[in-house]
Formats: sequence, structure tokens, C-alpha cells
Amino acid sequence: MNEKKIIFFDIDGTLVTEDKIIPESTKTAIQYLQKKGHYTVIATGRAPNMFQHIQKELNISSYIAFNGQLLVCDGIEVYSEPLDSTFVNDITTFADQHNHAIGFGNHKDLIITHADHPLAKDNFLHLKLDYPAVDPDYYKQNTVNQLNLLCTEQEEIIYKEKYTDYKFVRWGYFGADVLPADSSKAIGIQKFIEYAGAAMENVYAFGDGENDIEMLSSVKNGVAMGNAVSELKDVASYVTTDCNQDGILYGLQHLGLIDSSFVNYHFDLSRAKI
Repeated sequence: MNEKKIIFFDIDGTLVTEDKIIPESTKTAIQYLQKKGHYTVIATGRAPNMFQHIQKELNISSYIAFNGQLLVCDGIEVYSEPLDSTFVNDITTFADQHNHAIGFGNHKDLIITHADHPLAKDNFLHLKLDYPAVDPDYYKQNTVNQLNLLCTEQEEIIYKEKYTDYKFVRWGYFGADVLPADSSKAIGIQKFIEYAGAAMENVYAFGDGENDIEMLSSVKNGVAMGNAVSELKDVASYVTTDCNQDGILYGLQHLGLIDSSFVNYHFDLSRAKI
């Protein structure tokens, strides 16, 4: 068994703040873990081309994308689960009939069906990312790991009623990720640790949202950010401070993955409130 630790990090509200900034304490903490030889892994619902800048800034080459539908370890793709093409065609047609945009995500692209869709524009502005390329027929020539459905929560109801074999993971007002009902970040974690040959006691996870509930529930050391939803805090083994209040660093210190002397030397965490 490989004794190195594996630490999984959600992105929005965990690695990055509401303003999409990575706190300096988080950067330092990630560097510390990497110097110790541990795996630092992104675990997100995003498409890879939506977090490449974060990978570069944190020097992270391993990730779980699309809520467990795609897995890359040290830059090598080790697992990819595409959506059923018949389903993709059906829901894309259905969404177009209701003037809702669909995003198609795979290992290299995130392509959208509609140009200048209001919810899509607001979403990518919120994420501080460029609007994706537009191609409503992209799925016909390419596999798709996850869909993004751009609609309100109320409008989403008709999709949940129609596609009962799939789940809709909401991200704010803008839309939802669409993936098989049995898919989750927890599945990605299980496949990652099998590939890496790690023991479960050496696996840790940090998150803040509803799509992190399965992930934190599946590991012994699940840490919820202070800004996390209450449902996630209920299943976490520890609740740290907010993302923008050194939550990653403080949580890693609590877990014993970062020496207290290092933290005390570099940062003043006396303001932290647990």
C-alpha cells in the first residue's frame, strides 16, 4: 500500500473564494502538502478547461471532473464515463424547445448550444470565465461526460420529472449539472484510490456544497468549510473556517497534515472562529 496521503479539494467556495481568488494561505498549504509528497487532487463538477488556470496556479496535475465522470491522475486519464448518446440527444432537443441552453462537457471542451443565453452569460461572468464556443450539434460527433442545463430551479422540475434516471446537481440560480443518478465525486474518489493504491485512512476531502455530500460521507476525514451548506456540515468529521478565512490551512492543521509550528510561523490564525 502507498502511504502517501491523498487530499481532495472542491473548487468554488473551497479552493477559491466568492470572488474566485485563491487565498495565499491556501496556496502555501497546497505547496506544503506537495513538498511532503502527498497527492493534492481537485474534485469538481466543472469541466477541465474551466479550471486549468487553477491547476497551473496550484501546480495540481490530478483531478476528478464532472462530479466523478472523469478522472485524471498525474496528468494521465484513468477513467472516463460518457453519457448515453440517446439521452443527450433527447434532453438537448427538449431543452431547445423550452429555450434553455445545454452545455456539453468532456476532457477537452465545454461547448454550449446557445449564443448569448442570459443565464449562461451571468454564470460565466460570475465564474470570471469567457463564454464558451457555441455548437448545438457538438454532441453528435463527440462523447459527453456531463451536461450543464441552464435554467431556473423552478424550470428544472420538468426535467427531473422526465429524466428520472439522472440527477440534477444545482449550482446557484444559473443551472444544474446533469449526470447519471449513481454518479458522484465519491465514485471518482474510490476509483482514484484504487488506481493510486492508497488506504482509506490516508484519504481526506474538503468541500462546501451539496455536490460534496457524497464525497465527505465516503472518507474518514471529511472537512466542511465554514461557508458550507448545513447539510454538508452535518456529515463532515470537522468544520473549519470559511474559505476566505484560511479554512484550508486551518483544516489541514487540525488534521495533523501541516505542522502547527509552520502555521504559527507563517500565519496568524488567532482570528479564526470555529
